[in-house]
Amino acid sequence: MFSRLAIFDKRYNELEKRMYEPDVVSNPDRYREVMREYASIEPVVKKYREYQSAQQTIEDSLMILDDASSDEELRELASIELDDAKRKLPELEEELKILLLPKDPNDERNVIVEIRGGTGGEESSLFAYDLYRMYSMYAERRGYKLEVINLNETGLGGYKEVSFIVSGDGAYSRFKFESGTHRVQRVPKTESSGRIHTSAATVAVLPEADDVEIDINPNDLEIDTFRSSGAGGQHINKTSSAIRITHKPTGMVVECQDERSQYKNKDKAMKVLKSRLLKIEQDKQHEAIASDRRSQVGSGDRSEKIRTYNYPQSRVTDHRIGLTLYKLDEIMNGDLDEIIDALVTAQRAEQLQDTMRS
Repeated sequence: MFSRLAIFDKRYNELEKRMYEPDVVSNPDRYREVMREYASIEPVVKKYREYQSAQQTIEDSLMILDDASSDEELRELASIELDDAKRKLPELEEELKILLLPKDPNDERNVIVEIRGGTGGEESSLFAYDLYRMYSMYAERRGYKLEVINLNETGLGGYKEVSFIVSGDGAYSRFKFESGTHRVQRVPKTESSGRIHTSAATVAVLPEADDVEIDINPNDLEIDTFRSSGAGGQHINKTSSAIRITHKPTGMVVECQDERSQYKNKDKAMKVLKSRLLKIEQDKQHEAIASDRRSQVGSGDRSEKIRTYNYPQSRVTDHRIGLTLYKLDEIMNGDLDEIIDALVTAQRAEQLQDTMRS
C-alpha cells in the first residue's frame, strides 16, 4: 500500500507543476484533464502526508524520551505527543485503505437525470414530479446547478417525463445511487375512496460526456424541429425552437424543448445523446471486465426496485441496504444525504471485502 502512496505523492507534485506550464494553461481540454487528475488524488496525498507526519512525531518523541539529557517538561510534552500520534496512526491507515479503493472514473462529472412515470397511470406522473422536486431541492442544498432539458407535463401537474443536468463537483458521485425504480405507496390525489395506491417511476442517471470522448458522425444524425408543447402556457412556443435528434445507428431519440433558442435546445440535446452513448460504451466495458461479478450497491439497473416511499407511515426504505427512515417529509424536501451516505458506506465496505478476498 505504501509504495502506491509514494507513487501518488510523486505524481501529485508533477501535476502541481504541470498545471502552470504554458502548453497546459493554453489548452482548456488539457488543463481540465490535469486538474481532474490532480483533484482526484489530492485527498489521498494529503492523508498520506498526515500519516507520515504522525510517524515522524512518533520517531521524534521516542528520541526525546530516550535522551537522558532531555528536561522533564520536554519529556512530558513528548510523551503526550507520542500517545496522540500512536492513537491516530491506525485510524489514518484505515482511512488510507478506503481512499485507495478503486474510484468510479465518472464521480467528478456532471450528471444527466431522466425521470419517467411508470406503472400507476396519472399517479405515477405526479410521483415523477415529486421526485424531480426532491432532486432539485437536494441539488440546491449541495450547491449544484440544475438545468431542465426536456419536460412533458400532464394536465394535473404531473410529469410524464423530465430530464435535467446537474452541474457541480462530485454531482455524479451523489446522484448515481438514484438510478432504478422508485415505488410510492399513498392515497392518490385522483382517488376519492381513500384507498392506498402503489405506483412507480423510473430514474436513469448518466454521467455527462466530454466533447472529446464521444465522436458522433453528423451523417448519423437526423435532426427535426417542432413547436414546444405542454400542459401550461410557459412551455408552449409559437416558433419551432424544440429539437428532436435521432441517432440512426442506435435508433436513440433525444428531445429538448425547454429553451426558447433552437441553438440552445440542440446543444442540450447533443449533451444528452453523447452521455447516453458514453454510458452504453462504459456498460459494455464494465460487462467485459466483470461479467461474472455479483451486482453491487448502486448498479444502476432501472428494472431494480431500489426504494419505497410510504406516505401513511412517513417511511422511506432503501431495499439495497435495508435502510428504513421515518422522515419522509424531510427526504421529499431534498434531505437525501443520510440515505446517500449510507449507500456510499455500504459500497466501500463491499469493495474492502473484495480487496481482502483478491
